[in-house]
Amino acid sequence: MKQLALDIGIATGPSFDAFFAGPNEAALRHLQVWVGGADGSPALHSPVPTYLWGDSGSGKTHLLESVRVALAEQGASVGWLHAGLLEPPEFDERWGAVLLDDVHLYTAVQQHAAFNWFVNAQTLQRGVVAAGALPPADLPLREDLRTRLGWGHVFHLQVLSESERRAVLRQTADARGVMLSDDVLDFMLHRFSRDLGSLMELLSQLDGYALQTQRAITIPLIRSMLENE
Repeated sequence: MKQLALDIGIATGPSFDAFFAGPNEAALRHLQVWVGGADGSPALHSPVPTYLWGDSGSGKTHLLESVRVALAEQGASVGWLHAGLLEPPEFDERWGAVLLDDVHLYTAVQQHAAFNWFVNAQTLQRGVVAAGALPPADLPLREDLRTRLGWGHVFHLQVLSESERRAVLRQTADARGVMLSDDVLDFMLHRFSRDLGSLMELLSQLDGYALQTQRAITIPLIRSMLENE
């Protein structure tokens, strides 16, 4: 059977609490301390930049979105630049931070905007959190931007192992009161995206579809749900 590559958005919205850190605990803790406020701790919002890099599915965008959500809860807006934003706006002094996603894909126009945002954020002592698929030294970017992305805190995010993803899915299913057989778990892990957020959303959709059809979650049920989308 052809492998499916579902990358379904996280319906409940990204957050630090919803991020299963596994081998990426250091990056998670760093960003939680930087944002602050969750446990009454003061927000640091250090102007020293943070750069996250790793393969697709390692949680880079989830962590950036979690930073944005946490800052929004504190009443702060942010500048968000990603590869799909072809005409970035000018830097806004009201932003509390600048978030740069998928920097390895930036066009010349986006690189120019990212550099401008970065310099303005540094001048105003605002934070910069960026993410890409490559370490700073290997980024195909203009030199002044590339070096700035790499001079602060750099974290290499690892994709969760299959056993870690299996454990998270099993724990979440148990919390929902859903029975997942080993065969179903194997099917989910081998036929769908490695991204844990996508797998968790798939589980949520399967749970809803199973309740709607009054059937247990089986491989035929998964196929039926996909055919009826």
